[in-house]
Amino acid sequence: MSLSIRPAGSGEAALLAPLLGAYAAEMRGVLHGQATADAGAIAALLAADARTELLVAWEGDAPQGFALFYDLPELVFARRCGQLDDLFVRAEVRGRGIARALVEAVGELGRVRGWSHLRWFVPEADQAAIALYERIAERTSWRSYIQRLDPGASL
Repeated sequence: MSLSIRPAGSGEAALLAPLLGAYAAEMRGVLHGQATADAGAIAALLAADARTELLVAWEGDAPQGFALFYDLPELVFARRCGQLDDLFVRAEVRGRGIARALVEAVGELGRVRGWSHLRWFVPEADQAAIALYERIAERTSWRSYIQRLDPGASL
């Protein structure tokens, strides 16, 4: 079956909820997080935020992965840039190029929009993601920091 990548539709929350929940559960495991998240609540959160963009990889009617990103101001070059916040592919379909296709789709959208760059962060514990990113992107010398605002959402 062929893969198609397109923006999430407004009526697809129920179809996407299990995929979003699987991502949240996996990342809590990778990052040893404590907080739990309801898949329906995640879908509702995304639907309520007009700034959030979600590209979904589909095989037929089945969502296989997603890329959540933002179009942001980039002050250094007085342009816009992209921030890829979350990238996920269902475990049973990994290794088929879906993650790479999602990153490429966000990058192509960024070229059309005139972004200066696309950036993202990855936890050091996510070695599979790092292996892909080392092949398709340039590692920067920037450090990432986080300030915990809610102890219950600690990762």
